[in-house]
Amino acid sequence: MLVNVSYNNKEATRKIDDAVGKPFTLKQRWAMGGIGSPKLIITETSVEIRNLLILDNNRDICNIEMRPDGIIVGFRSLLESYALVIPYYKLSMYKGEASVYSIYRDHHFIKLESDTKAVQKFFKKILGYKADNAPTSIEDL
Repeated sequence: MLVNVSYNNKEATRKIDDAVGKPFTLKQRWAMGGIGSPKLIITETSVEIRNLLILDNNRDICNIEMRPDGIIVGFRSLLESYALVIPYYKLSMYKGEASVYSIYRDHHFIKLESDTKAVQKFFKKILGYKADNAPTSIEDL
């Protein structure tokens, strides 16, 4: 779900919290070693996100926030802030080329440059948290 989060909208906040859970507490953030990504450079996106990003001439960057049940990919265009809300059960991540990670949710996707160790470590943290908190599947029983 792609949402404009520029303004304090209780309905949008409720939808985001329902989809990916409320933010981690300070104690949980400290124990996890942080829940936010470093600055990520966007290399390619789906059409709907691309149409938002081409409105200004700034460099296309984003960040990712981990939540208990998913992630939020945040980016800016003009003076507006947008969030791509992805629950873990709809999240697909791929490492394609040497330094590009792809994040998919339904028909939305974002390809991100992962040129530093900090970025690669953060993506491993997301995948590890997703695996640790996934519901038990039938094959595991």
